[in-house]
Amino acid sequence: MAETTPPDRNARADKKRGAKSGKVADFRYTRPPQPDPRKPGRDGRNNGARPAPAKAPVRRGQDLDAIGALRQSHPGEAYAALDLGTNNCRLLIARPSGHDFTVIDAFSRVVKLGEGLATTGRLSDKAMDRTLAALSICAEKLQRRNVRLARSVATEACRRAANGPAFIERVRRETGIVLDIISAEEEARLAVLGCHILLEAGDGPAMIFDIGGGSTELVLVEAGGPEASRVPRILDWQSVPWGVVSLTDTVAESEEGEDARLARYVRMRELVSSSFAPFAARVAEAAAMDDIRLLGTSGTVTTLASLYLELPSYDRRAVDGLIVPAPAMREISARLSVMTPYERASLPCIGQDRADLVVAGCAILESILDLWPARRLGVADRGIREGILRSLMAAERRSERSLRTLQQQRSRKSAR
Repeated sequence: MAETTPPDRNARADKKRGAKSGKVADFRYTRPPQPDPRKPGRDGRNNGARPAPAKAPVRRGQDLDAIGALRQSHPGEAYAALDLGTNNCRLLIARPSGHDFTVIDAFSRVVKLGEGLATTGRLSDKAMDRTLAALSICAEKLQRRNVRLARSVATEACRRAANGPAFIERVRRETGIVLDIISAEEEARLAVLGCHILLEAGDGPAMIFDIGGGSTELVLVEAGGPEASRVPRILDWQSVPWGVVSLTDTVAESEEGEDARLARYVRMRELVSSSFAPFAARVAEAAAMDDIRLLGTSGTVTTLASLYLELPSYDRRAVDGLIVPAPAMREISARLSVMTPYERASLPCIGQDRADLVVAGCAILESILDLWPARRLGVADRGIREGILRSLMAAERRSERSLRTLQQQRSRKSAR
């Protein structure tokens, strides 16, 4: 990642909520203690569970020789990234392939963890149960795929909920997955790291955005760059508490007619634009330049891109890396905003799960296009999970280089 990270203007609020974050929070995946099959359970019967072998975590400052031995003793090792958002639970498991990686397993499920959070301030019991069911599947995949290094993060829903930390602890007890509640700053950084490679070529300034379930992150990155593969330096950023779930829950739905649905959409756009206003003022000069570029990563942009292509079903290969005219995305957004939920659900690539949320996503997207009027929009079906994987693998490569340097120094000393 770039040496300069964005100033976290939400850091103080995140700390008050108990959020924690780090550049790379690497740890081994370990299952929770399993009951001994030789000992009876509470009901007096043998439950047949096998005790899981202990795996010691790699911690900062560990001797480099130990790190090197660790890497050599794990052939076929895998890395994992788990992103628990306000609406989705997503897992990606991959193996290194040169300076990139090859995905060997993936999982995604709509869990609606933040359902009702905007009005109650808490995660509901039903939402937590749905999420735990999905995380249990993730835990099995992590165990089965011989995952050595993993990072699991939770975002806006757990940052905002009064019972977020308690839920994180429950997840640890019941699944063995240790979720790190990351700050909005870290969320923005990981999103850029995961998708910047798809940024359209050009010399003008660029904006990368991530529309989530509970928040939206906007990141202004440096113009141009000597290498497309180099992570661009972050110049400014903003996170607002409006995502497809939080905005949908806040602005009540009305089915009284097309005019009422349009008025709701206008209200959504007003709320989001108001939140974006300070950032819009800061980037106004850059937004007025020629050749500005825009890249979005979210279910909203991939869904709208699918509609633009008129796909009969979602196809990641057709969508990831697509460049779409911005006016076409506005036209699709305007059309969706006045449809009934039934009409939206009947469209290919939307379905029931997204029918209620896509309108809020459209409102956020149009507000972004207002403040950053790029002619084209890049679409990325990648983001935080890929950013985590790249962070983990980069940290390992740094450890390997440090190990080689230390070994060379020792060899030179021995030769004297």
